[in-house]
Order: sequence, then structure tokens, then C-alpha cells
Amino acid sequence: MIAGTGIDLVDVGRLKKIIAKWGGRFTGRFFSQHEIDYCQKRAVPAIHYAARFAAKESFLKSLGIGLGMGVNLKDIEVMNDQQGKPDLILHDEAQRLLSERGIQKVHLSLTHTSDAAVAVVILESQRDR
Repeated sequence: MIAGTGIDLVDVGRLKKIIAKWGGRFTGRFFSQHEIDYCQKRAVPAIHYAARFAAKESFLKSLGIGLGMGVNLKDIEVMNDQQGKPDLILHDEAQRLLSERGIQKVHLSLTHTSDAAVAVVILESQRDR
């Protein structure tokens, strides 16, 4: 059964300005080293940072919480499988909340243009909440 959904839209231009201003201070605070390495290898890194930031926000929304409510954004990591499909890898408090709520599966979908990135997260459980 569906236990939660979240969606988020990030303006790529806005994120590009933030990264230009703050650089590693911003990316190092919100992204894992794996995510940073992935994004930096792309022609326009800001597009991929935006998609990953949207995924993190979508995950929080799917839990019914927001930024600053106990989950560090670095604990929500976007990694692509061997076929390129993005998945959420969760650590520490993010993983604990899933376990506590009986969430068995996390579905993630990302899309982006040069202007915007969107992420959708669906949480699936075996039991009623």
C-alpha cells in the first residue's frame, strides 16, 4: 500500500547561482561525495544537483516532514543503478524513520530540463499506517 508521496520542483538557475556563490560549502553540506562526483562529471552540474536536491525534498515530503525536522540531507543519497535508474540510499535518521514506519520500498523518479528539475517519491508499506 502507498504510505506516502512527495514531489518537488527545483529551479536550476537558482541552484546554479547558489553553487557559484557558495561552491563546496553548499555542495558539501547537502550532498554525499558520491553525488558530488557524479554531478561534477556532467556538462551542466547544476541540473543534476537540482534533481538530487528535489529528490531529497520529495523524500522528506513523503514522510510528512520538512527541512530541519531531524533528517540531514546527506542521509538521503541519490545513486544510479547499473542501468542508470536513480534510487534513494538512506542512512542514519532517514533509514530509522523508514524502519519505524514499516516502509518496505521507496520509489524515485527524476526528470529535468535546463531550467527545472522535478522529483517524485512514493513510499510503499505492507501494512496500514
